[in-house]
Amino acid sequence: MKNIYESQRAMRAMRKAAMQRGVVAVLDIGTSKVACLVLRFDGPELDREVDGLRSMVGRSAFRVIGAATTKSRGIRFGEIDAMQEAERAIRTAIQAAQKMADVRVDHVIACFSGGRPRSYGLEGQVNLDSSVVLESDIGRVLAACDVPDFGAGREVLHAQPVNFTLDHRSGMSDPRGQYGNNLSTDLHLLTIDGTMLHNLMHCLKRCDLELAGVASSPYVSSISSLVEDEQELGAACLDLGGGTTSLSIFLKKHMIFADCVRMGGDHVTSDISMGLQVPLSTAERIKTFYGGVVATGMDDREMIEIGGDTGDWEHDRRSVSRAELIGIMRPRVEEILEEARALLDVAGFDSLPSQKIVLTGGASQIPGLDGLASRILGHQVRLGRPMRVQGLPQAATGPAFASTVGLSLFAAHPQDEWWDFEIPAERTPARSLRKAVKWFKDNW
Repeated sequence: MKNIYESQRAMRAMRKAAMQRGVVAVLDIGTSKVACLVLRFDGPELDREVDGLRSMVGRSAFRVIGAATTKSRGIRFGEIDAMQEAERAIRTAIQAAQKMADVRVDHVIACFSGGRPRSYGLEGQVNLDSSVVLESDIGRVLAACDVPDFGAGREVLHAQPVNFTLDHRSGMSDPRGQYGNNLSTDLHLLTIDGTMLHNLMHCLKRCDLELAGVASSPYVSSISSLVEDEQELGAACLDLGGGTTSLSIFLKKHMIFADCVRMGGDHVTSDISMGLQVPLSTAERIKTFYGGVVATGMDDREMIEIGGDTGDWEHDRRSVSRAELIGIMRPRVEEILEEARALLDVAGFDSLPSQKIVLTGGASQIPGLDGLASRILGHQVRLGRPMRVQGLPQAATGPAFASTVGLSLFAAHPQDEWWDFEIPAERTPARSLRKAVKWFKDNW
């Protein structure tokens, strides 16, 4: 845990240095595509002092000056599967974005959807040495959280204080400078498979890039797709990607749960390929142009020319009805949504004050998906698009770029995490065998 704390602090320092130079790249490493944006920062407000206290993590205005996307290679389920192939795809995206921006980039902030994420809710409590909450008290209360034994080979990706309580006054986002005697906090801890994270770091090093930050796709997708009220009152974001479907739940403007289903749009494409006996490229084209999940009477009569270049005239001239195509796609989409429903139940989503679900990601564009999702998930569902950021090309404004845009917002406006505070040396977090405390909703 101590090594994680130190490595994350080092990445924060790199991010600060990159922003002071004015340029940083964000890299979304997905199963179906690798997307890169080059950001130029103007007027960073890093480590601004407010009444003698360091401000919450630095914020800055930014503009997208370079963008590129390429087909993923060597990546399965959001994880690096073949190092050389993944390196080639990342280099392609980075070089194309650098060429468009006409600037060299050395530092990147990356996100990914794999790693089998797991969420924990922790609690810490300390008595204040003085009657005013100081910066050092935040570090002490975070160090007082009992870290569960999350197993060998797991690494902490996010450790965010989501709530502070000062003498029974709950719901505080920043208690510093306020009077009180007893300070407690709720902390959301997200762990992932450490091997997957080390593979990513090694791959970026092979690309001659310095990692200035790393985030989970479920988290950054929510940042760009949920509106402010949804983040405050409670909402879930379902990011339907190519290889995985990521789920995150927000409450009080903080992520309190994240997980993923190891299925996505590529599995629907694979089903079409096998069902119609066509190549994956043809299946993807058919899914994009004619796909859907709700059949009507018209779909029996709407015929789709499959096409092909096998040389077999009869085989290449085949056509199928759209109803038949929907019959192939719907079972897989239902399976993904049923798995997502099970994760929502595990998270206790039904007990949140608001239960809106936002669909985003490339596969969310399948016609009729919102209606089907509403029936299966049992909640109000809407389709989400990432918010607009300055300089973003029109081609990168769709749901497929939710995590890419969210990552650029994360780079400019990161939330406070454990490693942003000085933890007392004798209290540097060590593993505890005590189980994680009950969910945040029990404390609020």
